[in-house]
Amino acid sequence: MATKFDPIAEFRNDHRKVRDLLLSLAEAIEKGQLDKARSTLGEIDVLVGPHFRYEEEALYPTLKQFLGEHVDSLVEEHDGAISIARTAASLLAKPSLSPEEAKTAAKAARSLLVHVSNCDGLNILAERLTPEALDDLAARFEASRRAGLPLLKWAETVRARRAA
Repeated sequence: MATKFDPIAEFRNDHRKVRDLLLSLAEAIEKGQLDKARSTLGEIDVLVGPHFRYEEEALYPTLKQFLGEHVDSLVEEHDGAISIARTAASLLAKPSLSPEEAKTAAKAARSLLVHVSNCDGLNILAERLTPEALDDLAARFEASRRAGLPLLKWAETVRARRAA
């Protein structure tokens, strides 16, 4: 018998992975390990695309019953994260970084930890959802993962909102 997909546990596990990857990214940049930084940024892109898609298309609308219009600020935080990811990708496409560029990129990676931490707190609200709502979220989270669009590709091709 297959185990049931638990959207709350999966959401939390994604946040742990992203936390660790962001810390690894910042450290690699600070140490001048650009190949490792590029690889880590690629992992973040692949993991966060389906995660953000699930949040914006399923979780946030469902949590609007608890959060009201605050959900809009969570989507705006995604705009900032997408912008930071674009900047990081652009910087890491260069053969080398100046000390100032490295400092800026590492600081940007660390700044995203605030969103990861705050977003993980949404689980406390998701625990109040009905079993049916959780089943719907599970199906939609799995579908987002199956689609497998990396963050920047999703943001450019499928996302309803365009980040600046």
